[in-house]
Amino acid sequence: MAELSGGSEAVAVALWPPGEAPPAFQYSPESVAGADGQLDPAEVTFPGCPCRSRSCAAPACPCLSRGHSYSSQGLLLALQEQEQPFSRPVFECNSLCCCGEGCQNRVVQRGLRLRLQVFRTRRKGWGVRALQPIPAGSFVCEYAGEVLGFAEARRRIQAQSPQEPNYIIAVREHLHDGRVMETFVDPTRIGNVGRFLNHSCEPNLFMVPVRVDSMVPKLALFAAADIAAGEELTYDYSGRFRNFPGASREHKAPEEENSLRKPCYCGSRTCASFLPWDSSLFSTPASSP
Repeated sequence: MAELSGGSEAVAVALWPPGEAPPAFQYSPESVAGADGQLDPAEVTFPGCPCRSRSCAAPACPCLSRGHSYSSQGLLLALQEQEQPFSRPVFECNSLCCCGEGCQNRVVQRGLRLRLQVFRTRRKGWGVRALQPIPAGSFVCEYAGEVLGFAEARRRIQAQSPQEPNYIIAVREHLHDGRVMETFVDPTRIGNVGRFLNHSCEPNLFMVPVRVDSMVPKLALFAAADIAAGEELTYDYSGRFRNFPGASREHKAPEEENSLRKPCYCGSRTCASFLPWDSSLFSTPASSP
C-alpha cells in the first residue's frame, strides 16, 4: 500500500485509492521555521526539570506546576473538565528534562502513533480516516507546517486565488491577563498528515496548543470522543472546543464577504453552510496618521 510520509513517521500513513496521490508537498512530522524566519519551533528556551524518576509527578515537577495534563494511559485530562469553557495550558517535559522518555508528561512530542489513512473523499477533496479505534482523549496527530509571523501569514493568504485551498491556520490564545498569543502555521508547502483533515461543524477532534521546548506551541489534535475504525477525522476550523461560542477563532463575516467564503460539505445537522472565516488575515491594516 502507498505511504505518504516517506518513512519519516514512526507509523506509516496510508494512501487510498491505489494509483492516486495528492499534489506534491514536502512531508515533515513537525513544524519548521517559516521563510520569514520570525519563529523557530526547534529552538529550546524552556529549562528542564531535575526529576530523576521514570515519570514526573505533581507538584514536585516544575513542568507540572499546573497539574497533570495526561492520564497514566496518555489521555488528555482536559476532556474530562466539561464544566470549563476553556482548556488549561499544556506544557510537556522537554529535551533538557532529566526524566526518562517514558515519562507520563511526554505525549505529543512522541509524534504519530496511530494508523491513519489519507483518502479521496466524494466532495471534499482529500481527507483523513482512522484505521483503528481511537479512545476519547487520545493524541491523534499534530497540525505541522511552517510557523509564520502575522505579516507573512496575511501576505500568503491574500496572494491565494479563490480556487486555491487554504491550509493556513491562525490560533489565538486568550491569557488571563487579557493578552492574546497568536500562532500561524502554513502546511501548504511543508506539512504532515494534519494538512488533510477536513472541517466539520460537529467534529470528532479538537485542537490544543501544546508547548514542549519553547512558547512556540505544537498544534495537537486530540479525539473528542471514541472514534471507530474507518471513521473520517475532522475538527472545527474555527477552533471551538465542545462548541462553546467564546472559544471560536472566527471573525464573523459581513454578507458582502460571503462571496469569498468556501461552502461547507460536512453534512452535520448543525452545518453552518460555509467554512469558518477569519477576516483579520484578509483585511488591510489602517494606515497610521
